[in-house]
Parts: sequence; structure tokens; C-alpha cells
Amino acid sequence: MPRIWKFGDSVNTDDILPGKFAPFMAGEDVFQTFAFHYIRPEFAAAVAPGDVLIGGRNWGLGSSREYAPQALKKLRIGAIVAPSFARIHYRNLLNLGIPAFEYDLTGLLQDGDEVSLDVNTGVLTYGGGTVQLPPPPEFLREALAEGSILAFFKKYGRFPGESA
Repeated sequence: MPRIWKFGDSVNTDDILPGKFAPFMAGEDVFQTFAFHYIRPEFAAAVAPGDVLIGGRNWGLGSSREYAPQALKKLRIGAIVAPSFARIHYRNLLNLGIPAFEYDLTGLLQDGDEVSLDVNTGVLTYGGGTVQLPPPPEFLREALAEGSILAFFKKYGRFPGESA
């Protein structure tokens, strides 16, 4: 069952993947193994596909570098839930097909809590109950079903939500 990884406010793209471990520095095959290298050194080795990251306010601030969310994609993160996101990073997450929910769970869940999350409905279930996250809009559910907005475009020759 997916687990929670909890972070604080203002996690920036250099916290997610330090620049010295960018793909062109560390290598395309291994850069994700340095995710959260300085603030959660155990993260990349212990995270499991589908795990959910809980962040505080302004998740992903800093640079617009795409390799920070790419590292999370390669680690197969299930979703990120935070009260707010830096706009460019939020867009990068969605472009890559990483579900991102704007909602504050920082006072409810703790590191290691087991959860299940239906990314289509936004229903998150944990040991003590259920939380209704804002469900993704239809165009985003279409993109997530294909893996990313780019994958959707490659398959259909248009963006999700556009007429065929």
C-alpha cells in the first residue's frame, strides 16, 4: 500500500533534485537516485511506486528545471498534495503526468502513513478516514490516463480537451 512522505513549506526544485545531479551531470539512468539527496537522503532508495508526497505551501519554487519533476516521475511517485505549488513546477508536474492536488494535508497525515488515492476522483483514504481532494478536471484525467500531456499529444495529435 502506498505510503506518505511528508515535507515542509517551500520545498524548491534544488531540494527535489540538486543541480549537481542533473541528468547531464549524474547520467540519464541514475539522476533520480539523488532525489531529495540533501534533505531526505534515504528517499530515493526507500520510496515505492505509488507513494504520495505531502508538501507544505509553495511546493516546487525555484527554477523551472524539468529534471526535478522528471526524477519524481522516474521514481513513479503516485501524487503530490500540497496547499500551493509554484506555477511553473505545477505545470511541469502535470505535463509529465504526475498528479498534483492543491490541498492541505500537513496536519492530517504523517510520514509512513498508508493511504490509497484514486487520482480520477481525488478520494484519498487513510487509516482514520477519507479526504475528498479537488478532483482533476476532465482534460487532465484524459492526459493522466495516457501517462502525460505529451503522451496524449503523441497518441492523438491534439491536447486533452481539444476537439478531435
